[in-house]
Amino acid sequence: MPSDQSTWLISVPQGHDPQGTFRKVSTNLTQQAKLPPRNVGHLVIPSFKTGTLDSLIGLSEDLPKLEGFFTTTVAKIVDTLRNLLNNDPAKLEQHVLVDEKSVDSYLLNGWKWNEGRYDIQKGLRDLVEILNKEMISIDTALKAKLNNYNLVKGSLTSMQRKKTGNLSARSLADVVSKDDFIQDSEYLETLLVAVPKLLVKDWNVKYERLTSMVVPRTSNLIASDDDFSLFSVVIFRRVHDDFIQKCREQKFIVRDFHYSEEEIAKQREELETAATTEKELWTELLRLARTDFSESLQILVHLKVIRLFVESVLRYGLPAEYIGIVVKPDPKNVKKIFNILQSQFTYLGPKSNAAQGVKITGEDFIGEYQTLMDQEFFDFVLYEVPWIIN
Repeated sequence: MPSDQSTWLISVPQGHDPQGTFRKVSTNLTQQAKLPPRNVGHLVIPSFKTGTLDSLIGLSEDLPKLEGFFTTTVAKIVDTLRNLLNNDPAKLEQHVLVDEKSVDSYLLNGWKWNEGRYDIQKGLRDLVEILNKEMISIDTALKAKLNNYNLVKGSLTSMQRKKTGNLSARSLADVVSKDDFIQDSEYLETLLVAVPKLLVKDWNVKYERLTSMVVPRTSNLIASDDDFSLFSVVIFRRVHDDFIQKCREQKFIVRDFHYSEEEIAKQREELETAATTEKELWTELLRLARTDFSESLQILVHLKVIRLFVESVLRYGLPAEYIGIVVKPDPKNVKKIFNILQSQFTYLGPKSNAAQGVKITGEDFIGEYQTLMDQEFFDFVLYEVPWIIN
């Protein structure tokens, strides 16, 4: 049973009345399974050059691995968009478009092979190579742009983190001012001490006697948050290390901060530059990912159409003329939809040899190509395009 979270691409022999076959499928699905007509579309499968049987078998063995790589690449692009848009489904829906159309519109409204871009006069192997090179290029370029963006974003996040948190750890550049410090003194210096809220009374009682040479009555409250209060205190430089040690014993945290207007200005400038750069790279990455989604999904679908063709030739043989059908199932009714398709194309499946009284099994029907099939065997060839879950 194919997935109920994907759109199905189906291939069957064209026969004498391909339009009649499509109409019958569409009518049965809309009438019996109540599937909206817009959920059934025509897929034009080109008449590719079939090449030799050996080349088709070799291609059939290679295509599943390539399809896995293509599908993974599309998924990574969607994840990139989702992360850039903060997991907003409405915004994501606006960016997962194919040539500015929805994926459903692209697949269901008369899909055709892009002959201007992929010349069907080329061999199948050559076409697959072209598709693969394009997908590798998309994947490589996006990785490079994403890595660059993540580096800048990480740097910005680190800078912003220093502006958050409690007073025992955060940057104090935007908390203190020049007036909080003694300037240009050879013997005195101002220290900043983060005191736990529960120990503020202890600080007020003890700070003058933690060591000698603490200037009396110089403790000033500069700022407070939920956890700490930040005090300034003036001491003689010669007792700097001893004072820090005594504070540590009392669970008072001396902040390693030296007031410098130049340094503060530099930090602010670096933060502004990083924020601007991050925004520019975010915009570039969003634009690239949006374009890459459109390109990569088209490449993936073109590869799946080649795979439809190859497996159809191996299963049904020549002439290599097939009708393609696109079905977007209703997850609530997927089993009935699938059974309708099975019923319509039963004639393509294993048959009974009445003359000899021998029943031909599915394995006999596929013959030596059974090992090439990497999915459940149906009476028709089917591959899936996973839905983009917003």
